[in-house]
Amino acid sequence: MDNQTSEIVAERTFQFQDNLPPLPVPSLEGTLIKYMDAVKPFSTEEEFQATVAIVKHFGEGIGLNLHQKLIARAKSRQNWLEDWWLDTAYLEVRMPSQLNVNFGGPAPYLEHCWPPCEGVQLERTSLNVWHTLQFWHLIHTERLPVHKSGNVPLDMHQFRMLFSTCKVPGITKDKILNYFKTESEGPCLTHIVVMCRGRIFTFDAMCDGLILTPPELLRHLTHIKHACEGGVEGQGVAALTTEERTRWAKAREYLISLDPANENILETIQSSLFVVSLDDSKPYATAEDYTPVLLKALTGDPTIRWGDKSYNSLCFADGTFGSNCDHAPYDAMILVSLCSYVDEKLKASNGTWKGSDRVRDLPFPEELVFNLDEKVKQDIVLAKDQYYRTDLQIVTCAFTSFGKAAIKKRKLHPDTFVQMALQLAFYRQHGRAGSCYETATTRHFFHGRTETMRPCTSEALKWCRLMLNPTALTDTCWACT
Repeated sequence: MDNQTSEIVAERTFQFQDNLPPLPVPSLEGTLIKYMDAVKPFSTEEEFQATVAIVKHFGEGIGLNLHQKLIARAKSRQNWLEDWWLDTAYLEVRMPSQLNVNFGGPAPYLEHCWPPCEGVQLERTSLNVWHTLQFWHLIHTERLPVHKSGNVPLDMHQFRMLFSTCKVPGITKDKILNYFKTESEGPCLTHIVVMCRGRIFTFDAMCDGLILTPPELLRHLTHIKHACEGGVEGQGVAALTTEERTRWAKAREYLISLDPANENILETIQSSLFVVSLDDSKPYATAEDYTPVLLKALTGDPTIRWGDKSYNSLCFADGTFGSNCDHAPYDAMILVSLCSYVDEKLKASNGTWKGSDRVRDLPFPEELVFNLDEKVKQDIVLAKDQYYRTDLQIVTCAFTSFGKAAIKKRKLHPDTFVQMALQLAFYRQHGRAGSCYETATTRHFFHGRTETMRPCTSEALKWCRLMLNPTALTDTCWACT
């Protein structure tokens, strides 16, 4: 087992949770000032003065009453925003989640030791799954180091939601089921679900208290791949998770009504650690152009990923990887932590397994087969048709001319540099300010997730105009020196 999973860590992953400060209610005056600052770059002087009057009227009237209600709510909750945010941003949304809410992208591994390569899909997947399980084990045993800002611990609750978590559709509102438990809380389900060519399999990722080794995982994955290559196309029930939420909820209820065994299969998928998708496509991304693999991660085969799962690990036939994750239970930086961990471990081992090749006598994976009728089969056909008619245009390329070290050398913050570059590019193209926001963290507080920053300021707009003024005094471009 990976050495990091057996290290003795002085601090436990979740030990500071009960002592985190509650999410504060911002002052009404400060909020209104920030609002006006955010509006100003996009307003004429006449529009801005009208906005100032409206804001003043709000701040002296109904705003005061609403603010007092927020303060009263905050007195009885450690995070006054949490339920509202989860419901409004995720659980009450009725549009299809997988294409409109889920986040995903390419894994970083191809930059270092796993460039596209034929014939290595299963071998690489077994090692990727093993490292992923090591990360789960760190969380399960509370040995994942606490994230901190300086010496201040940050909220780690979202790491509980990375594994063993699934969203379940409802008629008017979805819900999140979380099956995760730490070692001290009791036994935790440890099975994985693997999807391939519309078929669904499952196996336990542990045996006799030990995580299966890459050779043992490879044995299971090989069995699944061979079964799918030699058999008929699967039922493709996973495609139903791409549906509009109320339609998916009704289809799910009908599916359960057909046979109690169908509900057991759904429970197995929902409670799994995560889903492994064996994808036949070959995106052939490069370290400079991630577009093909990103497009597949977001819009790939809907029959081999469960759109409501907290983590779908996408394993492509060309040996590259991606992910597709339900956004409701956690934010993308949690997945970034997992991907960064796996990437570092792969680099350290040069992407190869250096342990024992011994394979224990383990039961083969179990195939999960739903009992379907013609109505459900037609629902699946309709879901797939709607999904594939969605047109997503996306480009993602790596900028390699220089990085954050060069920016810091000039005593600039890399994030500030990028935000200003975005504003300048938009202004140069359209001749006006670009309306955008940047995510900020609130993990200093109990169950904090994200907040919004508005990087387009009056100062940024003034700078853009100055940069495009040929008569303005300039110094040597530091990026060219």
